[in-house]
Amino acid sequence: MTASRITGGCQCGAVRFAVEGPLGRASICHCRMCQKAFGSLFGPLVSAPNEHFAWTREEPAWFRSSNLVRRGFCAKCGTPLAYDWGGPAMELAIGAFDDPEPIRPTIQVGLEHKLSWFGELDGLPTRSPDEQAKAASMFSRVVSYQHPDHDT
Repeated sequence: MTASRITGGCQCGAVRFAVEGPLGRASICHCRMCQKAFGSLFGPLVSAPNEHFAWTREEPAWFRSSNLVRRGFCAKCGTPLAYDWGGPAMELAIGAFDDPEPIRPTIQVGLEHKLSWFGELDGLPTRSPDEQAKAASMFSRVVSYQHPDHDT
């Protein structure tokens, strides 16, 4: 994936980052540590070579999740942001990018902890039109306090 400048950050906007060059491989990791770190079914990460990457507003807090890896997160809002193994690239949370849509994972790793029903998710039913209309009514009243998806 190539781009001139790609930005992202945490939910509250305290921590921001930029990548000034091509991103590396995007993956989803099913390992138990990623599940816990993201509070989710997997950890979606993309590699950003260190020479193209910088924290642009504050830096994350760090938790050493193993003897080899530390994980960066916003100390104010808790957003998972980074996976740092001390190599030539920082692994960044795909969902933390301002526009995550073009960052498409190309590989799954940590399959020994992949949840057995993961492959069935796409087949789950969705809300009925009536349920969706009720939900839309509620969402129309939501006022977001989340940082906008761009640098400020």
